[in-house]
Amino acid sequence: MPELRLGPLLRYADGSSATVWVETSRPCTAEVRAADGSGGTSRTFQIAGHHYALVPVTGLTPGTTTPYEVLLDGSPVWPPPDSPFPPSAVRTPAEGDTVRLAFGSCRWAAPPDGEKDPVGPDALDTLAARLAAAPDGERPDVLVLLGDQVYADEVSGATRRWLAARRDLAEPPGAEVADYEEYTRLYYESWLDPEVRWLLSTVPSCMIFDDHDVIDDWNTSAAWLADMRATPWWRERLLSGLMSYWVHQHLGNLSPAELAADPLYAAVRAAPDGTDLLRSFAGGADADPASVRWSYRRDFGRVRLLMVDTRAARVLEEGARSMLDAGAARWLREQALDAPGSCDHLLIGTSLPWLLPHLVHDAEAWNAALCRGERGERWARFGERMRRGADLEHWAAFPESFEALADLIAEAGSGQAAPATVCVLSGDVHHAYVAEPSWPAGRGPDARVYQLTCSPVHNAIPLAIRLGFRFGWSGAARVLGRRFAGHGGATRATIDWRRTGGPWFGNQLMTLTVRGRSARLRLEQARQPGEAPARLLTVMESDLTP
Repeated sequence: MPELRLGPLLRYADGSSATVWVETSRPCTAEVRAADGSGGTSRTFQIAGHHYALVPVTGLTPGTTTPYEVLLDGSPVWPPPDSPFPPSAVRTPAEGDTVRLAFGSCRWAAPPDGEKDPVGPDALDTLAARLAAAPDGERPDVLVLLGDQVYADEVSGATRRWLAARRDLAEPPGAEVADYEEYTRLYYESWLDPEVRWLLSTVPSCMIFDDHDVIDDWNTSAAWLADMRATPWWRERLLSGLMSYWVHQHLGNLSPAELAADPLYAAVRAAPDGTDLLRSFAGGADADPASVRWSYRRDFGRVRLLMVDTRAARVLEEGARSMLDAGAARWLREQALDAPGSCDHLLIGTSLPWLLPHLVHDAEAWNAALCRGERGERWARFGERMRRGADLEHWAAFPESFEALADLIAEAGSGQAAPATVCVLSGDVHHAYVAEPSWPAGRGPDARVYQLTCSPVHNAIPLAIRLGFRFGWSGAARVLGRRFAGHGGATRATIDWRRTGGPWFGNQLMTLTVRGRSARLRLEQARQPGEAPARLLTVMESDLTP
């Protein structure tokens, strides 16, 4: 009899349909059966000895909450008979409903129950506990996970011991993930956490990768990539990272219609074993990143979310560096400007913040100028070492891309049909803040524009980050940053911005609540006073459309 190894994850949901992702112990037919008689089935497909299914659920009624169960070859496997959680359910939105998006990034797997958590309570665990205690209370309509869902290069002690039992950690890549099987271990460790498993079974999710899903500073520069490709272990690591991302995260980002039109998905499902097909696809994505689009669009009523790949879509050659290749930039533009007046809120999900503290922005622009040779070859070599050592590879390190995004936001947010807000949702930097840009007179948008940054969900926050980012927003830091930029001959940004909230440090989630053309933002942190259970505490709440 087949068993449920991982999942279910409720991924896509609209007014009448949904998708549910599962991993099973052997080939079988996976079925999702909802309490109202709706549901769907799908045969599993095989990748590297593992068996998966993404089950389309149809016939749902808008504006309802429908419990469901999962069956494998006709036998119920979810929910477990002894589950302490409420039944998993699909909530389908009705026209005009309030939309709540909870977002964040950077999550180490929580340790097993009974072990001390070295970085404090997990915000996702704590959210799950709150929802389970009040199943009819307020909940997110979607979780937007903005990168570093797993850490291929920073494994737990338990995973390190597991790796040591299967290979010699004295050989590269050491105590880091090396292949597809080891990637599956990361997902088991992260998604089998009981609270998180239940949460992901009942709240839809959107995901995009960042660097640690493959390796720290992934695609920092052309020189970095050349160095990595010269190592004997890199190719297997990258292909396995892309393959596991496609299976565990990317497929669930797509709507049923997009899945039906995806030739790779059809081929993998039709094959007795899809491993070679998927490996070939990943190899093609490595050789020609522009041939693959990981970015995608999701609509929640009149809220449009554009999740943008800012890792694999980069152009790295000095002199032509860009955060997005031409095809990815064209896609983003088309989606942002599609059908003026069709959305009240435009959200751009990018793992890396667009607006940073001014000192950090200017340091990255200065570094980019050095690396492209503005101060000569010696400074260029110094700049490359500094770029890698200090992680100087956000939007500011791609000055033309930074300006292009500013121009696109101004265009998308202008005119009588403009959305009420344009919000850039980001993570990565292990703290949270709100920033608002301003344009020169006559060039700014009509919409309110915000950079909303929230991380980590569950990770360490070193003292250097706390001190550095607090100082980075100060007036003295801004003066210092301008000196850096002047030394490199970096062009000043055409827009300015100011921090209007934060910085906040902790394991945290932001929730954006929109109804009509109004929007409200809340930041909550997971805290555990003494021996009491951890809970989410609100540390900030404000209207974005006053």
